[in-house]
Amino acid sequence: MTAREFNFDGLVGPSHNYAGLSFGNVASFSNVKSASNPKQAALQGLAKMRELAKRGFAQAVLPPQDRPNFRLLRRLGFSGTDAQVLQQAFNESPVILACAYSASPMWTANAATVSPSADTTDGRVHFTPANLNNKLHRADEHPQSERTLRAIFKDDKYFAVHPALPGTPAFGDEGAANHTRLSSTHGSKGVEFFVYGRVEFDPAAPAPQKYPARQTFEASQAIARLHGLDPLRTVFASQNPDVIDQGVFHNDVIAVGSGNVLFYHEQAFLNEAAVLADLRRALAVVNAELVPVRVPTADVSVADAVASYLFNSQLLLKDTGKMSLVIPQECQENAAVAKYLDGMIATGGPIDELLHFDLRQSMRNGGGPACLRLRVVLTDVEAQAMHQGVVMTEALYAKLVPWVEKHYRDRILPEDLADPQLAIECHTALEELTRILDLPDLYKL
Repeated sequence: MTAREFNFDGLVGPSHNYAGLSFGNVASFSNVKSASNPKQAALQGLAKMRELAKRGFAQAVLPPQDRPNFRLLRRLGFSGTDAQVLQQAFNESPVILACAYSASPMWTANAATVSPSADTTDGRVHFTPANLNNKLHRADEHPQSERTLRAIFKDDKYFAVHPALPGTPAFGDEGAANHTRLSSTHGSKGVEFFVYGRVEFDPAAPAPQKYPARQTFEASQAIARLHGLDPLRTVFASQNPDVIDQGVFHNDVIAVGSGNVLFYHEQAFLNEAAVLADLRRALAVVNAELVPVRVPTADVSVADAVASYLFNSQLLLKDTGKMSLVIPQECQENAAVAKYLDGMIATGGPIDELLHFDLRQSMRNGGGPACLRLRVVLTDVEAQAMHQGVVMTEALYAKLVPWVEKHYRDRILPEDLADPQLAIECHTALEELTRILDLPDLYKL
């Protein structure tokens, strides 16, 4: 069946700031409490969306979440008017206030795990919002993520949106950042590949010692059951705990796949040979062959991979059958990574084009091109059944750019989060956005 892969990019919210809330995310921690530029961040993201849409790739936007999260602040005991709540939180716990202002929903690879209709038992596209329970600033995202997905994919003839998994350590789920789909074409039956960092119910299983493993084996299994996936075409693999301790907090920081291509670092998985064998075995069920592109440590160290976000890139399947690799500008600024990429392109392998973008605002907060997008494979009929107001077109781009320029600040510092005016500005901007995207009740929880 004919199908296209839509990339739903997160629209950076007006509260984009560098609070360094994500322990284990080296880039996020490195820029803690520095000045952010929300306007530049949003325009950089929109420029990427527009360019990929112009190149013929299916592109859409996921709106930001409402910030500051007054529901969270009031649940934690801060009271009074909105202005008083903000000031009290700033005085007593600026970290909690920063959590309430977090713009992390921009990284929509963490919004949900998605299985296309070709892979599911009931022939519908399935979505499970990630509970993100490892971090306070993200653990309250899933109610709005579910609401947004239900608003965009509301026809239950074609779509099934599940609630998030239970918010307990056993079912820690970080969404598509630890999930890859491999297939011969987007519309054909494929293999769903889940990578986990720890096993809750087996204390003897390998686990990182320095940084937390955010995705559990148990969560990955639960999603596969919810989505009705064929066990013969589902592969579970353990991430290498040593690379988690080097700052690889999600699998998409060390590996990325699309079509039948898996682009990965040699240290990505705990047992590389077994993982490749399992993927080949599962792909053989659908008469497809795995095309691995392995990056040796001798060419690119894990430290260089993390610093450049080489693997937090997008692999886009072109009509020619070859792949474009969407990379952040930092890849060309890292000598080892730039040399490797030049050599890879020269070999004439499956990846024959590099597309680089300036996403520095996102990168400084710990997210590259792959973090910014949620992949949703849709048939033509399914694409027509979803809400059309979020599809990136020149007309939508022409509305969103002046909206950003009107409402977004070009500088936010930690002390600005106590400013009641910033909260009003964020609310006003999102109210207007609901009209632009034709999603009038999006933030009415």
